[in-house]
Amino acid sequence: MFKAILIEKDDAAGYRARSTTLDEAQLPEGDVTVRVDCSTLNYKDALAITGKGPVVRQFPMVPGIDLAGTVEASASPDFKVGDAVLLNGWGVGENHWGGLAQKARLDGRWLIPLPRGFSARQAMAVGTAGYTAMLSVLALERHGVMPERGEVLVTGANGGVGSFAVALLARLGYQVVASTGRPEQADYLKKLGAAEIIDRATLSEPGRPLARERWAGVIDSVGSHTLANACAATRYGGTVAACGLAQGMDFPATVAPFILRGVTLAGIDSVMRPREDRIAAWERLARDLDLALLDEITREIGLDEAIPVAGELLAGKVRGRVVVDVNR
Repeated sequence: MFKAILIEKDDAAGYRARSTTLDEAQLPEGDVTVRVDCSTLNYKDALAITGKGPVVRQFPMVPGIDLAGTVEASASPDFKVGDAVLLNGWGVGENHWGGLAQKARLDGRWLIPLPRGFSARQAMAVGTAGYTAMLSVLALERHGVMPERGEVLVTGANGGVGSFAVALLARLGYQVVASTGRPEQADYLKKLGAAEIIDRATLSEPGRPLARERWAGVIDSVGSHTLANACAATRYGGTVAACGLAQGMDFPATVAPFILRGVTLAGIDSVMRPREDRIAAWERLARDLDLALLDEITREIGLDEAIPVAGELLAGKVRGRVVVDVNR
């Protein structure tokens, strides 16, 4: 038996999430069984738990798009009992039972070894948010956006992806401008390395097709008008890495930045990313992330707290990352 968050939906009781105890025989198919040490609470997990977004594809479902733990049983040639492993994405917590539980049964192809230098808790403090931020940084680098090119904008800077993007870019020598709707968190963002803080209201309303050139690069986790305005103000030959949709899925823009300034809009997918890209991103995280900042970015909760904290996250009351100790 093991503890888990379980999401159910039926005509009688509707959509609901609860903390419960499950039998191991209820676990879905997979060739690797993992004893989970830690998981996380991401924006997507909060949508799943609250039912505020169509995240869950089948019921019942154990949410949790991230997990770190130890292999208990394996029929995979890549992993043996006792191996420390990590998972981000692959539809886990949406189509397949996820990490907000003490046990998970998974396809071994979704797992990577726990990166050297990270404990399970540290890896989950980074989680999909930090891994996505690193993928975004790599996209900027791949398109030639180096520190000497000028300012880089990070939107949604107080969120998980934004916090890590600020910290990583600053550590690499970029001049980071952080956009946030919570100006009272300016000291937090400056501690992470932001050189300047701007109010998200300057980006979140409808804007002009082209604005004054400012950004050499952008990491955007917000979407909608914010992404459109970021593109409109990106300098000639700059790159915008789009990795989120907190404001919305729409993109109310024109082609002007792309055909008149040669701006690149790079889409960042972290869910189905090939294994080699994942390993490369985590190797860079091990090299470039100041692990001393994790305590500043991270809050830890127990498994039963995940349900109420999911509502806080969607209400914009959570800063940085939430690590879930599933055994607490």
